[in-house]
Amino acid sequence: MSAITVRKLDERLKKKLRLRAAEHGRSMEDEVRSILRTALAGKVSVESDLGTSIRRRFARFGDVKLETPSRDTGREPPRFDK
Repeated sequence: MSAITVRKLDERLKKKLRLRAAEHGRSMEDEVRSILRTALAGKVSVESDLGTSIRRRFARFGDVKLETPSRDTGREPPRFDK
């Protein structure tokens, strides 16, 4: 097993860790291992930008083809000379 040392740990953070470990009935060291296991268990993904993220999320639904509306001249502009 490997060991790591965490330096410059804020006292408030250390106190929160101690309280959390006590709530779970563990030592602070065991609590840190549990936190790291949980945090690193999921898939780590780094999205390059919002568009890429959205495309990946909805890719399973396939392409959506939208009909492009016609671009006619529209209505006549109002006349104010009357």
